[in-house]
Amino acid sequence: MSAGEDRVPAPASPGGAASRGPLFARSGAWVVRRARVVLALAVVGLLISAALAVGAFGALKDGGRDDPASDSSRAQALLDQNFPGEPNMVFLVRARDGDVDAPAVAASGSALAARLAGESGVAGVMSYWDTGAPSLRSTDGADALILVTVAAGEEQGDRAGDLLEEYAEVDDEVATVAIGGSLGTDIGSQVGKDIARAEAIAVPVTLLLLLLAFGTAVAAVLPMAIGTLGIAGAFAVLFVFTRFTDVSVFAINITTALGLGLGIDYALLVVSRYREELARGASVSEAVVRTVATAGRTIAFSALAVATALAALLVFPVYFLRSFAYAGIAVTLISALAAIVVLPALLVVLGHRVNAGRLPLLRERGSESLVWGRIARAVMQRPLVTGLPVVAVLLFAASPLLGVTFSSPDDRVLAADHPAHQVGDALRSGYVSNAAGTTDLVLTPAPARAELADFTRALSVLPGVVGADSSVGSFADGEPAEPTSDPGALDGGGHAWITLSSDLDPASADAQDLVRQVRAQPAPPGSEVLVGGRTAELIDAKSAIAGSLPLAGAIIAVSTFVLLFLFTGSIVQPVRALVGNLLTLGATLGVAVWIFQEGHLSGLLGFTPTPTDTAMPVLVFCIAFGLSMDYEVFLMSRIKELHDAGASTAESVTVGLARSGRLVSTAAGLIAVSFFAFAVSEVSFIQLFGIAAGLAILLDATLVRGVLVPASFRLLGRSAWYAPALLRRFHHRFGLSDA
Repeated sequence: MSAGEDRVPAPASPGGAASRGPLFARSGAWVVRRARVVLALAVVGLLISAALAVGAFGALKDGGRDDPASDSSRAQALLDQNFPGEPNMVFLVRARDGDVDAPAVAASGSALAARLAGESGVAGVMSYWDTGAPSLRSTDGADALILVTVAAGEEQGDRAGDLLEEYAEVDDEVATVAIGGSLGTDIGSQVGKDIARAEAIAVPVTLLLLLLAFGTAVAAVLPMAIGTLGIAGAFAVLFVFTRFTDVSVFAINITTALGLGLGIDYALLVVSRYREELARGASVSEAVVRTVATAGRTIAFSALAVATALAALLVFPVYFLRSFAYAGIAVTLISALAAIVVLPALLVVLGHRVNAGRLPLLRERGSESLVWGRIARAVMQRPLVTGLPVVAVLLFAASPLLGVTFSSPDDRVLAADHPAHQVGDALRSGYVSNAAGTTDLVLTPAPARAELADFTRALSVLPGVVGADSSVGSFADGEPAEPTSDPGALDGGGHAWITLSSDLDPASADAQDLVRQVRAQPAPPGSEVLVGGRTAELIDAKSAIAGSLPLAGAIIAVSTFVLLFLFTGSIVQPVRALVGNLLTLGATLGVAVWIFQEGHLSGLLGFTPTPTDTAMPVLVFCIAFGLSMDYEVFLMSRIKELHDAGASTAESVTVGLARSGRLVSTAAGLIAVSFFAFAVSEVSFIQLFGIAAGLAILLDATLVRGVLVPASFRLLGRSAWYAPALLRRFHHRFGLSDA
């Protein structure tokens, strides 16, 4: 009889809470009977997904960190609709010898400005050599600026990319050119290169670790196959989403890392359980059905927990964060479906050949880990002695969060030798005002000329303002001054535009205080004043994220509580899990601040220390929380299975950790590799994302699962399974228990 023709065992009959188990047993039996059909459909699905996924890459967008309802976004929309627009590319022309006023350098700079003005899609060009504006010349005279405005619209990003490619190497005998500014930074392009580099590291390392974990080549390849299905399917879903809404290009990061990681996690659980059943003497069909009935149920519940945590990102108004929810939920659910349906079908076809290709130097290990069993036993003998030091270490690691400050990404997230970073450094240190940090005010409707002049003059005296320009005049310290902007470009047919030049770093606390003072100025009668610019966008982004945090936190807390209660029947276990997760995430984010904000390891990793990106803590929190729930379910499924079979709490925890500890630690190590690979990125917030997510996974799988879980069970005793009588009856009827 062939592997695929083994007798299919009948599913267990339902009864009480256990009636939820046979659903997966019936699913496993269905897969056994239709294994080849399932595999054929999976191949068709993969081909369709791959075809759609190709279209996703060109439709993803950079940016997406602004709240569209904020004053700064509304100001930018009015600027795009009614004015030529603010400069968004900065060309820094540096004299090879002498200064920028030398005739040869001036001729070169003027020629470059004229050439840029003739490019399609360029709405405006302002250069030092055409205007003579002192703010466009460095204080030492070694370099000067050409400010370029690329017209707003759907083609803006593509046109900026063309200009970057065309002018990146424009150097002559008298001057060099470097390009920066908001559209000249091109972080998205760098991220694409970094992802390819990270995958080139993660995939072979992961394959090697899978070989070591399984000891056989066939079993090691299966998780990669499931990861491939999850990633391709998620990119296809993203392509569909791009037809209806904006999706950030950074969603690629979570799709590849989480898809590879969860595919490995879920496949590890399925293949390990399947091989365990075969080792017990079950036939191929029986082993597949039992695997789906147990591991499949665990995966389904785990995927639901991960997806629910990621769904919290949907409440934020910035599409940068929502995009991670689209990608993360899609890759999680598709990976789980592939692991529960497609992988069992593969196992039916492979049968005992899943152990083929055994490496000669590796031996197959048993289902239980003596090391994790000994750790659990030692912790439960001395829970306070072992648990309190771990809590202390995690709290100490979290302490840098007390000094966290926030900003939006700028050129400093790129490597120090990147041209955009070098332009940004020059603007911050070598110019009277920072051309990249202009504050824009849009007055709608435009006030009378006299009122506009008075308002502009009042703004010019605010601390940190170097100059204020409007269509009716330019002022510095309340007095008329040479314009730094084209007055004609500041009149927008029923709207007025005021630009404020400043010598402050746009991300600094002083710059944020300046924007708050500007917003506090009384508006001219009958006009609404909308304040935009980088600093205003930072303030509004922080406000939007902070305003949505309570709802996101409530979604995660309530969903975690409900799901773990349905899984365990205890109201204590969800609280324990939440506390453990918060300790892990606090430590992770604290280490991230210590590294990336305070600058430790900056030489090794090659980044410039900056304030913490506003979106990254939220993103890391949701992803790491979801993955920690993944391992919570893996471990608790074993503990609950033993406890329901009549084992004591101490025995359930010790044996449960012995049976799942190796699986959890192996899965965590493998998924951490896919995240840690982003440490080679040349974008610092991508490095932060990868290192923080990888660290959170390892801390959770070792210190929390290995020490805090058994310690808490020992201290709680029988109350670890406590639930009020009403909730016990509810769980008996509706809970999720093993068959």
